[in-house]
Amino acid sequence: MKKSYSILFAITLAVGAAVAQNTIPTPVIPEAQPPEVTVQAPTVKIDDKGVYAPTGQTGATKSATYGMSFREAWGYGGWIMWILLAISVYAVSMAIYLLASLRASQVVPRRLVGSVRDAILNNEDDAARRLCDSHPCAFSSIAMTALDCIRATNKDDNSDLLNDLVQSEGSRITDGMQSQAQILLDLAAIAPMIGLLGTTLGMLQAFGSIAQDVLVAAKPVILAQGVSKAIITTIAGLLVAIPCMFAYAIFRRRVSALAALLESAAAEIRTAITIRKDASK
Repeated sequence: MKKSYSILFAITLAVGAAVAQNTIPTPVIPEAQPPEVTVQAPTVKIDDKGVYAPTGQTGATKSATYGMSFREAWGYGGWIMWILLAISVYAVSMAIYLLASLRASQVVPRRLVGSVRDAILNNEDDAARRLCDSHPCAFSSIAMTALDCIRATNKDDNSDLLNDLVQSEGSRITDGMQSQAQILLDLAAIAPMIGLLGTTLGMLQAFGSIAQDVLVAAKPVILAQGVSKAIITTIAGLLVAIPCMFAYAIFRRRVSALAALLESAAAEIRTAITIRKDASK
């Protein structure tokens, strides 16, 4: 009996051990994983000028945002900038002079035209001369030419010679006004050439310094900065030339309009002389 209990106990213990082995999970040892590396891309900041630079790098931001003040640009241009400044000052003074002189009241004063015409119709050539002497202008020069022709020939019917002299004097005056406006066109052509000369000299200096320094040659930024400094003179030349060209276009049209008024005034003088001639017959 005891032997039977011993066998039953042994069987029960074996069964319990087997069940316990199946119900209790065996510990799982995790495999060794490589450490996770997180790479954070640098944030990009776009400034107002459209230039980007990584945040947190003050030096990189300063070097990436390339610009210059007026004083720096003037220093980069060198002695070429002083020549362009002199040209611009002369162009401004010339424009002011033309603005004051190329006016209808200065070239063909209507009151003077009427007074001289009336004096010629009344056979008062001396009074017409005094009026022209007291009001020197382009019309006065043409009227004096007509009066000198009448005095030299001592007759009013020499219309061919009178017309030729008056037309020649009018052409001379018109060419003089046109040549004054032409100065602005000449300055507009010279200023970019001087600016291009400064750019050529600046690029020669930039490339020369790079050729002498191998370390600098490996940095394209240095080359770009040198070229940008050299282009300053070309920009300055264009800033001088464009207003000069614009002013020339304005004064050229004004000269054409004044030439038409001058021709009309000369025709009035010739008509007055012809009327006086017909009345004297």
